[in-house]
Amino acid sequence: MKGFFARERGSALTALLLCVGVGLTSWAAAQSFMSMWELDALAPAPGFERHRLSEWEPSLSGSPGDTPVFIQQGREPGGTIFIMGGIHANEPAGYMAAVVCLERAQVERGRLIVMPFSNLSALTHNSPQDAAPQRLRFTRDDGTVRSFRCGSRATNPIHQWPNPNTYVHFPSGQELDGTSRANQNRAFPGTLNEGLTQRVGYAITEMLRAERVDLAFDLHEAAPEYPVVNAMVAHENSMELAAVAAMELEMMGIPMRLEPSPKNLHGLSHREWGDSIPTLLPILMEAANPGQGRLRGRTDEALFLTGVDKAYVRAAALGRLFVPYDGSQPIQLRVGRHLAALQAVLSAMEGLYPDKAAVVSGIPGFEEVVSHDVGHWLNPLPGSIPNRVL
Repeated sequence: MKGFFARERGSALTALLLCVGVGLTSWAAAQSFMSMWELDALAPAPGFERHRLSEWEPSLSGSPGDTPVFIQQGREPGGTIFIMGGIHANEPAGYMAAVVCLERAQVERGRLIVMPFSNLSALTHNSPQDAAPQRLRFTRDDGTVRSFRCGSRATNPIHQWPNPNTYVHFPSGQELDGTSRANQNRAFPGTLNEGLTQRVGYAITEMLRAERVDLAFDLHEAAPEYPVVNAMVAHENSMELAAVAAMELEMMGIPMRLEPSPKNLHGLSHREWGDSIPTLLPILMEAANPGQGRLRGRTDEALFLTGVDKAYVRAAALGRLFVPYDGSQPIQLRVGRHLAALQAVLSAMEGLYPDKAAVVSGIPGFEEVVSHDVGHWLNPLPGSIPNRVL
């Protein structure tokens, strides 16, 4: 074989073979790339109506920012609650907690709005140079598998490019690093005169205003070595509410830091929502995911699902982490923390703001989630739901 290639070097045959090899490699890469454009199938609980974000901002219609929005109206009037995941599409406990709410919640009083994938564009790519997984798989009790994309922290560059050297936040005028232009959690309250990220931020803010949302959750994950982790971050409007909920969680044996929303950093959901809509109570939540950290080893599906990483064992022994770490931080623990905190805040609303409160059943508690895989709480998919291309 070696002699064959030596004889054919520079010939039409070797050129043809090279072209075929490049073509096959390109085709395989394109298939992998395009697979990230397939929407994740969802199976909402009975009572949810499906909408699109473009209903509140028509310029997003048909764009990569036109994310699904689900609304369920309870039998009795009450407050309106908003749950948002996926603002950073590489933080799966955030969007999977929102998905569990979507597929399990039954609203008895008030109204629930769920947006599982806030930055839909960020789900269409990931971080291949970090060897990050493209998808995470969850097995249901019947053995069927639900698959969800694991995306990027940033809007896809093909939807918004290039980033400037300096990003000037609207309307504050604060100057941030250029990459922040593609970070949806630096884009609120948003504007229609900027990129896709800022237009989506504007649409979400306008939806909150138009729907008269009373309480808004933004679900995230962060590195175990990051100080603001296993925490609730609250605007001053919602600080009392978050404090009561944090105390309830502590009594349940679920430690929860409480952090004030910084006034000197603009674009954050909790800061800008609270400033733009004075009647709104915004809260951001962070769970600890080793897959987000800089100390991590191999960045694969197992790391995102189990949180097992020997580098973090050593970091914990050296006292470098801000959360307890016994060798794992599984996604059911992280999702469980989010769901427990959601329910604690809803409970606190009953006492502090009874006119804004909502009653939502069906969402599993912390111990229930931790004792099962996340797949246990996902509904079966009807056979008629295909994956669709954006």
